[in-house]
Amino acid sequence: SVLLAYPFAWILAEQVPERWQRLALMLAVLPFWTSYVVRSYSWLLVLAQNGVVNRALTGSGLISEPVHLANTRFATITGFVHFFVMLLTLTIFANLKQLSPSYRKAAADLGAGPVRTFLHVVLPLTLPGIMVGAFLTFVLCIGDYITPQILGGNNELLMPQLVMMQIGRRGDFPLASALSIILMAVVTIAYLACARWLKIERA
Repeated sequence: SVLLAYPFAWILAEQVPERWQRLALMLAVLPFWTSYVVRSYSWLLVLAQNGVVNRALTGSGLISEPVHLANTRFATITGFVHFFVMLLTLTIFANLKQLSPSYRKAAADLGAGPVRTFLHVVLPLTLPGIMVGAFLTFVLCIGDYITPQILGGNNELLMPQLVMMQIGRRGDFPLASALSIILMAVVTIAYLACARWLKIERA
């Protein structure tokens, strides 16, 4: 998600004129106002054997037979990336907008080129935005039940699905509670690690 979100945020913050940035952000976020379930089933149709992806691949001659993409790990990851990349984009965009242009001007005055300025000035200063967005994305992904259930089917079981399986099918509430505690512990550890890193960066 970071590989997609950062260039998109950079284009919005640096390439789009400031008077059009609000409109660009609104247009970028607009598709995400639709129902979460509807978007999941839309991806299921796109990745189906007679869906858009397989038709494009077979039509271009890259493959001779449709590839099984739906109800796979690839479908689940694709859904996660599509659903949460905009959240990461917004956090990075906000961080880029807060970055003073004087930093890049100072780097240019010292002889740094665009690539070196980005790697040694812009990227380190925007790491907090990346970390916050990555943490929020991680929390939403690890607790998501709908996406792996619809796009992954029964082939990709994640922790929320295991919890629901123990409750709905087996009635094993103690095991479901234990799995839920493990899930909360993982999120807590990730939060503490992220908070500690941000505290160290600010110090």
